[in-house]
Amino acid sequence: MTTDPIAADLAALFPAREAIPAEHRPQAAAYERLYLLDGRVRAWEGPLAEVPAAFSVREGDALVRPVVGRVPAMDEAAVLAALESCRRAWDEGRGDWPTRSVAERIAAVEKFTARMREAREEVVRLLMWEIGKTLEDSRKEFDRTVEYIGRTVEALKAMDRDYSRFAVDGGVVAQVRRAPLGVVLSMGPFNYPLNETYTTLLPALIMGNVVLVKPPRLGSLIHQPLLQAFAESFPPGVVNFIYGSGPEITPPLMQSGAVDVLAFIGSSKAATTLKKQHPRPHRLRGVLGLDAKNPALVMADADLDVAVRECVSGALSYNGQRCTALKILFVHESVAGPFLEKFSAAVAALPLGMPWEPGARITPLPGHGKAEAMAAYVRDAVERGARVVNPGGGQAAASLFRPAVLYPVAPGMKVYDVEQFGPVVPVCPYKDEEEFLAYVTASSSGQQVSLFGRDAEKIAGLIDLLANQVCRINLNAQCQRGPDTLPFAGRKDSAEGTLSISAALRSFSIRSLVAGKDDPEGRGLLQQIVAGRLSRYLRADYLG
Repeated sequence: MTTDPIAADLAALFPAREAIPAEHRPQAAAYERLYLLDGRVRAWEGPLAEVPAAFSVREGDALVRPVVGRVPAMDEAAVLAALESCRRAWDEGRGDWPTRSVAERIAAVEKFTARMREAREEVVRLLMWEIGKTLEDSRKEFDRTVEYIGRTVEALKAMDRDYSRFAVDGGVVAQVRRAPLGVVLSMGPFNYPLNETYTTLLPALIMGNVVLVKPPRLGSLIHQPLLQAFAESFPPGVVNFIYGSGPEITPPLMQSGAVDVLAFIGSSKAATTLKKQHPRPHRLRGVLGLDAKNPALVMADADLDVAVRECVSGALSYNGQRCTALKILFVHESVAGPFLEKFSAAVAALPLGMPWEPGARITPLPGHGKAEAMAAYVRDAVERGARVVNPGGGQAAASLFRPAVLYPVAPGMKVYDVEQFGPVVPVCPYKDEEEFLAYVTASSSGQQVSLFGRDAEKIAGLIDLLANQVCRINLNAQCQRGPDTLPFAGRKDSAEGTLSISAALRSFSIRSLVAGKDDPEGRGLLQQIVAGRLSRYLRADYLG
């Protein structure tokens, strides 16, 4: 164990196993081996992959990372069997699920949501153990996901009402609706393994698609308490869950050519590899959330208290492990001193601890080697002329890493360009806003920026230039995804497609129309079909 006094203080924060409160211990053993295939929750008889906790526990003088549970380590044959189950359920668009009415699909999703609520506490416990998210944020992730599903249902009802009208133009009468796309491969991220998986999974399902879910390596157990709810709410094969090493099991899925939509949250490099493996690239639709190196600009006239509050939260919420996190701060040189003083004090005040401990803001980092990776960013910056300006910044014990504020950060340092995805905060002094604009323009990312200042004319000029570089400009506020009614998108390597409650429904569907001649015979045929309720697709129902 380390003898460094600060690192020793961090090490002391890890509990003995028996000291963990019973109410915060998950029942992971009840879900080991489970997967969902063809409408049944099954027990995997093959090899298993251990799921490590995000934190360590004390065993004598040693810190040992416990195993939360085990999930199937599937092979190619198993994942292709799951894919074939999806293909049968889709049946070239003729399956039970894709041909159900909108009302029937809504009823199935609402049934699932009711069952999902029953698993809240277990999913929350698994979020804390698997990815180190605080109890408060784990509950928020679960509740926000349930709310998102409910609002998706309401958005689909509104969309369906809009599409119930017939359009008449140029001698043609037509009804335009949205139809499903086919087989969706859904791959969510570790940092929001529930929310960002289900905000693509459920819109895809409710639009009539079938979905093959590959959970992330970190955050895989959280889905296990929900498998039975999926099995009881949807027809066989409409939802299948697979587990295993992504580089081993995703290539055969993509190479099959049977995947119609790739819903993926992760790195642009991984997304490019996946898309290149598909033999029919023009058939494949991508709904992708990718890299983001969101910068903040703190101008000379900024309210420093506001800027510090928003930048601390923006850079270090969930240890900075968010695609919308502020990952580099540009601060005008005239206010860099007072900004850093206030910012460092605010960072130092963030409580460190285990995810279930009240008030904990900085928690252990999930995955092996994450703290070491953060330390490497710090070393590189220091070797190239930066310094750690907050007391104890960059000290670590096991998976717990005290946030490091680096200044002055400049080109050539890794944290200047690379998305660090962790509790390292690079701060760059600047003289002229053109330096910030040049950085944003040259960046391969184009998700969001934050501007802190009070000069309306200057901010307006920046808005006009930045609107063609990023998809969201936050004024005196941190970068963020919500509220979910707003578009969530990105330029450059940051995204493909737009996600929000209504946009997700469009992303997982395509406009399809029925048209006839605007004459007595054409209108009569359409009226006969609609009045007789002969079609689930061509209709004039009102969904309330």
